[in-house]
Amino acid sequence: MLVKPSFKKRLLLTTLLSLSATQIFASNNSEQIPIGKLPEWVVPESYDLDFKIDPAQKGYTGKTTIHLKLAQATDHIWIHGKSLTVKDVNITSAEGVKTKAKYEQASEIDGVSKIKFAKTLPAGQYQLVLDFNAAYDQQLDGIYKIEFEGKPYVMTQMEAISARQSFPSFDEPRFKTPFNIRLTIPSKYSGFANTQQTSEQIEKSGWKTLSFAQTKPLPTYLLALAVGPWQLQKGPDIGATSWRKQPIQLRGIAPDTKAEKMQQALSETPAILKTLEDYFAFGYPFDKLDLLAAPDFAAGAMENPGLITFRDYLMLLDKDSPVFFVQNSFNVNAHELAHQWFGDVVTMPWWDDLWLNESFATWMQSKITQKLHPEFNADLERITDTADAMKSDSLVSVRRIRQPILSNADIQTAFDGITYQKGAAVLNMFESYLGEEKFKQGVRNYINKHQYGNATANDLISALAEQSGQGERFTRAMKSFLDQPGVPLINTALQQEGNKVFLNVKQSRYLPVGSKGDARSLWGVPLCVRYEVPNAGSKVQCELVDQAEAKIELKGASLGSWYIPNADAAGYYQFSLPQKEFTRLTAATEKLSNTEQLAYAYAISAAFNHGDINLLAVVDAAKKFANSNSRQISTALFSQLSTIHRHVLKTEAERERFRKVLANLYLPKLNQLGYVSKTDESAEDSLWRSELVRFLALDIQVPEVRTQLLKQSDALFAQKQLNFAQVTPELLPTILAVRVQEKGQPAFDRLSGELQRVTQPTQRLAILTALGSANQEATRQQARQLILNPRALYTIKIDNSLK
Repeated sequence: MLVKPSFKKRLLLTTLLSLSATQIFASNNSEQIPIGKLPEWVVPESYDLDFKIDPAQKGYTGKTTIHLKLAQATDHIWIHGKSLTVKDVNITSAEGVKTKAKYEQASEIDGVSKIKFAKTLPAGQYQLVLDFNAAYDQQLDGIYKIEFEGKPYVMTQMEAISARQSFPSFDEPRFKTPFNIRLTIPSKYSGFANTQQTSEQIEKSGWKTLSFAQTKPLPTYLLALAVGPWQLQKGPDIGATSWRKQPIQLRGIAPDTKAEKMQQALSETPAILKTLEDYFAFGYPFDKLDLLAAPDFAAGAMENPGLITFRDYLMLLDKDSPVFFVQNSFNVNAHELAHQWFGDVVTMPWWDDLWLNESFATWMQSKITQKLHPEFNADLERITDTADAMKSDSLVSVRRIRQPILSNADIQTAFDGITYQKGAAVLNMFESYLGEEKFKQGVRNYINKHQYGNATANDLISALAEQSGQGERFTRAMKSFLDQPGVPLINTALQQEGNKVFLNVKQSRYLPVGSKGDARSLWGVPLCVRYEVPNAGSKVQCELVDQAEAKIELKGASLGSWYIPNADAAGYYQFSLPQKEFTRLTAATEKLSNTEQLAYAYAISAAFNHGDINLLAVVDAAKKFANSNSRQISTALFSQLSTIHRHVLKTEAERERFRKVLANLYLPKLNQLGYVSKTDESAEDSLWRSELVRFLALDIQVPEVRTQLLKQSDALFAQKQLNFAQVTPELLPTILAVRVQEKGQPAFDRLSGELQRVTQPTQRLAILTALGSANQEATRQQARQLILNPRALYTIKIDNSLK
């Protein structure tokens, strides 16, 4: 799930207010407010949830009935609740004795409340009932209301801790229980929840009550509802399999009149689901599968079982949709469906193991995409994501994958590239080391053992270690990547002893040049080396390097062999070679696989940032890679070259010379592709054109490219009403950005006006991207003001962690 954009801005304030509230309450009570985990002596066992929801109103009413167990005698319990008006509370024992109770908000900012009983209750089974009402949330959290094309809709986003502001609950992932849900809604609207609807009862005065089947055990953060003038789109049936006896009816849900655009996403879903079932050897675990396209949604997507929610641009596709969105739709769908097992069937007990959800879903989406759509090049995108994660992970301030979670403020910081991309890269590395079949069997054993319950990192590692045959050594190695921050740096050098050749290995922590961090760190690194065997191609040698220094024999190698110490680009580490060996590897680049070439390109960037090579070496590498037949390899150094252009070069004269060198490298490919899409071109060519244009026009600002884009925008802006569909979709954001930068206020005002008219998601994103590219002080100030518009803010936010 994507971190809500406004949350990080509130983290410091949230923490300070939380501490203050705790201290104030504690000064008047002997028991401290549990702002982290709730006490373990109260355990919820099931919920009955009744909601009365009218999207036309400002709020809703509800009743929460919680069947719970008290493990000790007490006169109070702690529960989660935030911004709720609780009107009546009572608790009834298993023997039918009802006791009045009082609900008190103990910490509003943390959403922790105290329920005081009229008398001390003995340990035992109870039924707690709370009647309440609440306003619809205004920040796209919990149960919230949106307006789209003049019509009101209500929907939900509970993760991470927004269930507590939707209904009184035990809002922690360790509390997995069944839920029974009933919705009372106006008769003209549709209502949906996690499970199949079992009945509809017509009420008086234009209302109806919908009842839904009991859910499997779920944590509160996976509850989902939707009420409003939603439109259904039937998807293809997903037939029974050897893992699942019953077929699944697949449906799309979208705002009124939009549902037919879900056909493409729906058509891809059965193959994804069946591939996942085959991998886990475990049938889809829920009774229905609805995909909902949300017009305003703070997350990129959310894995609610039975009712998966997506930002609308991921689901509403047509012939004019940019290739990136088509591919991203598939990737995110695969990610969310993978969550149905990792996260939904097996759930972490606490947020320090969030990586078990997000790392696995990110890793699995890449596997699924590579298998079903190899033309999307997910294997190369994985390496790009790994490089991005290592860049963040090189900072001394970075968090570790399994970071302790002590407060609510800590929870949202866990939704980042370390959890998603680094975690996925670490999983890929250990899968490569163990072998795909052993790794898969370990995962299957883990899922089966903990199905519909909770499990920790230790449970998963134990299942994988059993398959490894290395026991504690494997366990220590995997934990070394989870429980400490940073990226290993592997320094290597060849050495000959008699007629044998060895690779001397030293490990430390990779830090950018100038960093004050301590490089003395140790990991258990599954190091795999591809090396040349003279007259016999190449071989791969793998060793688990868990000491500061190691020596690995490369059988058949010579002292003059080339080698890359990251075979198949499977490793999560940087590497450094002596200059002579580095030069031999550069000369042998064509003998590497595409994944290895791409990893080598990113190693060039890492070496520059580490201070090992100079700018000329980066330019030489760019010259070598620019003519690659692979888009990802050809463009791999764009980010580094852009950084050099903006931050390393000191004068405009230096930047102009640099710009000309890069234009000579990359303009030929752009001229070959042209500035307008062709009817028969591949998706790769469309993406390649888009990346080249963005880099040349915006990052290094080549005049020739900007002129071409400005001509296209002249034709567009000559119209009374802008027809964005006439522009190549992949280029629209860059064309509009150049227009705003070159034409200033008139262009900014024109696009701001269009923002009020345009509802097509990708076109809105293009407009907002352009407005955010303003380069004049007046228009920049206006763009900053636009950020305060919640609808604009959430629309522009793309989930890069799931791309």
